[in-house]
Order: sequence, then C-alpha cells, then structure tokens
Amino acid sequence: MRTLRIALAQINTTVGDLDGNTEKILNGIAAARQHGADLVAFPELAITGYPPEDLLFKPRFIDGNLDRLREIVRATDDIAAIIGFVDRGDDIYNAAAIACHGQLAGVYHKAFLPNYGVFDENRYFQAGTSFPVFRLNEVTIGVNICEDIWYPDDPMKTQVLDGAAEVIVNISASPYHAGKGQFRETMIATRAADNAVVVAFANLVGGQDELLFDGRSLIFNETGDLLARGKQFEEDLVVADLDIEAVFRWRLHDPRRRKAKDGVQATSDRVPVIDLGEVRHAARARLTPPVAVTLEADAEVYTALCLGTRDYVMKNGFKGIVVGVSGGIDSAMVTTIAVDALGPDNVVGVTMPSQYSSDETKTDAYRLAENLGIRFLTIPIKDTFDTYRRVLAEEFKGLKEDVTEENLQARIRGNLLMGLSNKFGWLVLTTGDKSEMSVGFATLYGDMSGGFAVIKDVYKTRLYALGRYRNGRAGHALIPEGILTREPSPELKPNQKASDTLPPYPVLDPILRAYVEEDKSLDEIVDMGFPEATVRDVIRRVDRSEYKRRQAPPGIKITTRAFGKDRRLPLTNRNVYY
Repeated sequence: MRTLRIALAQINTTVGDLDGNTEKILNGIAAARQHGADLVAFPELAITGYPPEDLLFKPRFIDGNLDRLREIVRATDDIAAIIGFVDRGDDIYNAAAIACHGQLAGVYHKAFLPNYGVFDENRYFQAGTSFPVFRLNEVTIGVNICEDIWYPDDPMKTQVLDGAAEVIVNISASPYHAGKGQFRETMIATRAADNAVVVAFANLVGGQDELLFDGRSLIFNETGDLLARGKQFEEDLVVADLDIEAVFRWRLHDPRRRKAKDGVQATSDRVPVIDLGEVRHAARARLTPPVAVTLEADAEVYTALCLGTRDYVMKNGFKGIVVGVSGGIDSAMVTTIAVDALGPDNVVGVTMPSQYSSDETKTDAYRLAENLGIRFLTIPIKDTFDTYRRVLAEEFKGLKEDVTEENLQARIRGNLLMGLSNKFGWLVLTTGDKSEMSVGFATLYGDMSGGFAVIKDVYKTRLYALGRYRNGRAGHALIPEGILTREPSPELKPNQKASDTLPPYPVLDPILRAYVEEDKSLDEIVDMGFPEATVRDVIRRVDRSEYKRRQAPPGIKITTRAFGKDRRLPLTNRNVYY
C-alpha cells in the first residue's frame, strides 16, 4: 500500500531574521525526521519572514536568503522538504524550494500574487507560469503557495489533471481575522473534494506588525474530510500518514475527472515532473494525526490579541509595557491582555487621576491592578492641568472652557506615559478601541500617544464580551464588575458620559461595521433601521477623522477590514457620496 508520512511545520518567523528563521526550519526538519516523516513543509517565505515588504528591494537581503536556503538544503539528506523563500533570476519570485537528499530538486514560483486588502505582492514579485509536480516514494505531489489555492482552477487543476498529482501541498502565510479559520477550512475541503486529491495546508503562525497569522494548518483527504488540524496561535508540527491508494480508488469511481481530462495534453514546460527518488525509513507504526480543537469566538479573538501583543513586544526587543489605567473597559482590557501575553512582572500600570475622576473608576483601577499583580503607579494630574490653564489664561481670556481643556488633560497623561517610556524603555500601549478610533473620539498626542494599539480593531461592544469571557475563564471578577457595567465616560469634565457625544455603542457599532467594513451607503444603513440623522453624523465623524487614524500607532488586525492597509482613504477628500 502506498503511503506518505507528511509533516507540516507551523513556525513563528520574524521578518528579516534570516539566521533565526533558518534555525527554526532546521529544527523543524530534525523534528520531522524524528517522527519518521518522508516530507516536511514550511510556510510561505519562511526564510525571510512574511511579509518582508521593501526589504525585497535590497539585493543583499535576497542573496542572504539564498545563502540560508543552501544551508537548509544540505540538511535534507534523508528527508524531503518544501521551504518558502525568495528566488532570484531576471526578477524575484515568491517561491517554494523542493529539496531532498541534500540537493535542490526544483522550485515553484507563486502564480497568483494578491494585491488587495493587506497584500501588495505585485509591488515586489513576478508571477510564476510553470506548475511542476514531484515524485517521492512513487507518490506524485503538487506544490503551490497560499493565494494559488484560493482559485478553483490553475495551478491546482493543472497539477492534478496534467501532472497526476495525488497530494497538493500548499505553503501559506494566510493572515488572521475573526472567523476566517472556518471559512478557510471550507474552501480547502472544497478544493480537495473537487479535485479528488489530498490537500495539505502549512500555515504561518505569529504576529508581524499589524498582521497576525493563526497557524491552524490542515490536511483534507480526497473526499474533503478533515484528517488533521494544527493548533491555533501556537507553533506546531502536524504529522499524518496519507493513504495514497485511497486517492486512486476514489478516482476510479469519479467520472468527473475522466471528463475533465478529455482533450487535456500535458506539456513538459508547463507541468514538469521532477523525480525526488525515495526516502526510506525503518518499519514504523501508523500514527493518529492530531486534530486540534478550535477556539470559540471570544476565546479566539482574545488569544489572537495576546499573541499579537507578545510578538510585537518580544520581536522588537522592548523591556516591558506601560499602560495608563483609567478604570474603564478599554484600559482594563489592554492591561489584562498585556499581563496574559507577557506576565505581570513585565507590565506597569499608571493611574493619573484628575479632579474629574470618580471614586468608582479610581477604586476599580486599583482593584484591577491588584487582581493582575502588576506594579501600579499613581501620578495625579490636577496640579499640572491647573498650571496649563494658568499659562494659557491670557490667551483664553473671555472664552468658555470646551474640548480644548479636555484634550489638555489627555495630552498631559500622554506626556507622562511617554516620559516613563523614554526613561525605562517601556512600550506604551494605547487604549483606544475601533468604535472610538472610527469616529475620532480620541486625542492626538494624548490618549493616542504610544507605540502599539492592541484593541484598535476591536469594537466597544466586543470588548465587553471579551471582558466577560476573561472573567469566566478566571472563575472570578478579575476585571472588576463595575468596569463591565458602568456607562463609559472619558471623565474630562464634570458628569461626562460618552453618550453625551456618541450614540449608544450597541447602535454605533453596527453602523460602523456597515460603513467601514461593508462600504454601505447612508441609505442602505438607514434601511437597516437606524435614524438618518444618527447615521449621517456617524459617517461625517468617520470621514473627518481619517487624519487622526493616519497618525495612530499600529495595532492588531481582528476584523475583515482594519484601518491602515485594509482601508486607505485620502486625507484631502471632499467626497459627499454617502
């Protein structure tokens, strides 16, 4: 019986760290060898990290990645490996190297270069036009890269029909957003069943700036049934035995494939067949492939935020985290995520009460810090605020206090946090959520000051759900109940509530999803049941706040359309077509 033992090495790479990424790949080869694997596959651009962006304009970087590839190839003396790298010819290519017996046997060039959303691959790469297949242990294997498998036809169709591939290995760096994992599984299951082929999907894991990769590598059999699933948001090695004879038997009963092959003539230049020879192991017991349990919705998003925060801090070499803790839901969630990501010893909370801070929020801020076990600093700002007003008294004479004075308080707090950051090397985490960032309910150089915006793509209503999830996981009120039940308030003037300025968040958030993520018009949103005046005001606020968001720090992509790479609008913009 023909079988193939495959290993999918789901690794967390760092863009530009050629040596570190190479070490992970070599360790992955060694681990796959210990499991008796015939073939091990690594994610897209595993050597360079993904996405390398304008590092690709540096020839020495490309040459360095080729040097590391040669080192990796030498380690494949008794195992086959598929490694993502940047190939160089008359242009550069997003490529997969296929190595075996210490030799580079062949290279596949990515055919479909995504150029939408967060992707910009046409800026860097030339597209591939050849779809090789490889023979290993009498098994025919097609290799392709990420976007290539999202299309129902080529290159996969050609590899299966012209090249007679029985297994398709797709190496990928498929970015995460909430709910994408299930959508991806459905798509890959469909590709496997439609082509009567085993599909193995090796995905990247880890955070890279605003992007997050969730792992969740997959293997589906020729009928579209799930054989194996890797862990979410963790490095993993997914090992499975593939029954190749089952593919042949299934195809004997599938007339669709015969009809599809009618008139098809394979061409050696388009579908070259490359023989890798054999990789033989001592007798090995058949293993049970892992099928990791997927996280429910709130657990998934919360875990994603923790991984994105941890990787941004660790990969950029920061000494720790500092967060301004107000006693509200935003700062409470950011602080809790930071502690879960990095541990309490690496997180410092700072409360900066003013004359407008309520006893309730001050108490809840202290209680949260105590529950989390973090160092907590108290730096009152009343005297500093009074000094600012005194300095500006002559210029502001005769004018009523307004948002100017409110923003002064936020900017004082921002200055204090940045001072602590400069002195101790701590990274300031900003605490604005997507609801607030959408409508500009944030202060430039104030509460927007910082280096990383953990929850910038999380709506306020979702934050409350995440808070309840985290308390449920703890089994007690880790986040004080008052934070989860009290009406939000900036506390920048007496008796202030967020609802003085904004619609209630259960109204605001659906309007924002419709306008920001779905590009619905004013009329379409009104037809959803929202008052026209409210919708018009929200849209106006979103459009007028683009300049603020352009100056905001990066943050973790959670929704289908995050501010930043996903959504790019001109700052100077007189659009009135809502």
